[in-house]
Amino acid sequence: MHNLLTVKETAKYLRIPLPTVYYLVQRGQLPAIQIGGRWRIKKNALDKDILKEEKSGQPTVLVVDDDESLQNLFKLFLKKIGFSRVVVGTVKEAIAALEKQKFDLVFLDLKLPDGPADDVYDFVKRDQPDCPVIIITGYPDSEML
Repeated sequence: MHNLLTVKETAKYLRIPLPTVYYLVQRGQLPAIQIGGRWRIKKNALDKDILKEEKSGQPTVLVVDDDESLQNLFKLFLKKIGFSRVVVGTVKEAIAALEKQKFDLVFLDLKLPDGPADDVYDFVKRDQPDCPVIIITGYPDSEML
């Protein structure tokens, strides 16, 4: 039974809080089974998931900004640090990208040419609630903040 870890052992092994392990198990995001009413996590499957994530799990970032020089800066920087990136300049393009795939992070400019950035922000929070959004703007005193 060395292949099965308790929830507490899993928390220690992954170095994450115990409630987080329960949360991930209940959402089916950890390879777990129930034995006698208690969760057991399959260590071999967990290790495979972790190794797979390290090999192919580039974070994917969405950059929404209509300034071409900033777009190029983000493209270069994110490429240099090994992130997968999608760079768009309008609300319409951002929502289309968000409908196609999940993102690990969104950089969002407040002023976009085809509509309010609020539409993109609301879409992210509704459809990808765990995805952080970083607001970028040249208007720090904007009422939108």
